[in-house]
Amino acid sequence: MPDVLLLLPDFLLILCGFLLCRYTALDRPVWEAAERLVYYLLFPVLLFNSIVRTPLQPAATAHLALAGVATVLGGVVLAYALRLFPRVNAHAHASGAQVAFRFNSFIALALAERLLGAQGVAWVALLVALCVPICNVAAVWPLARHGGHGYWRELARNPLILSTAAGLAANIAGLKFPEPAALTLHRIGLAALPLGLMAVGAGLRFGALKEAPGLAAALLTIRHALLPLLALGLAALLEISPPQRMMLLMFAALPTASSAYVLAARMGGHAAFVAGLVTLSTLLGMLSLPLWLMLLSRF
Repeated sequence: MPDVLLLLPDFLLILCGFLLCRYTALDRPVWEAAERLVYYLLFPVLLFNSIVRTPLQPAATAHLALAGVATVLGGVVLAYALRLFPRVNAHAHASGAQVAFRFNSFIALALAERLLGAQGVAWVALLVALCVPICNVAAVWPLARHGGHGYWRELARNPLILSTAAGLAANIAGLKFPEPAALTLHRIGLAALPLGLMAVGAGLRFGALKEAPGLAAALLTIRHALLPLLALGLAALLEISPPQRMMLLMFAALPTASSAYVLAARMGGHAAFVAGLVTLSTLLGMLSLPLWLMLLSRF
């Protein structure tokens, strides 16, 4: 399948969610419940199960892991630095900074499987395991500080951080589940990707981007241009193998996390602004991610 069509099945699911939400009885209340189901149960189970079943192989994946973490940290630094610019909307920045460095794990895992099969999923699961805690810590901090929430309490209640930590602990301990339990976890996780992608489509909206267009443009430039460039530079510096380089670039060029909207809404942030950023990032990713992969194939 040509690179430009790699994302087509995933974005068709997003389109299905968009159409169902707007033109059928399956409207926003239905999808708000679906978002909570995915965020609090399905996706944490998928994350936990992927990490438990993935051999960590530190020697074979050390450079990939280092580059992935460095890319995300670079996004955090760049996003936070925008707050230093004059006349930046503090409320919008506290809510939207996460968009620059968070990534859509639904699309990441689906695309990894399509690109490199089980090996691609294993590598991306490792990146997700390492980077989800970093992203969530970095996303919660400005929202908690701006909104007066308890920072450590919010971290302790975050289902993605909890499932990642539990998965890593279970992996290190060599935990093995009985076949019925393992199959049940696997089937719950399978529901996360299609339902999560459809929930992304149901939540598409441009909302309040016009309130801070300069900030929105800067955050999306970091997400879709600067982070892929940083990943390419790190891949060359660390001499990462071509298959892992593909996974790293795909990881760096992903649309932002759809759960960014859920987090902003739950913590009293500027949810409409974040919804607009998530929408535009998803649409940009349809174009930019295949282009980055095509660019990589030329070298």
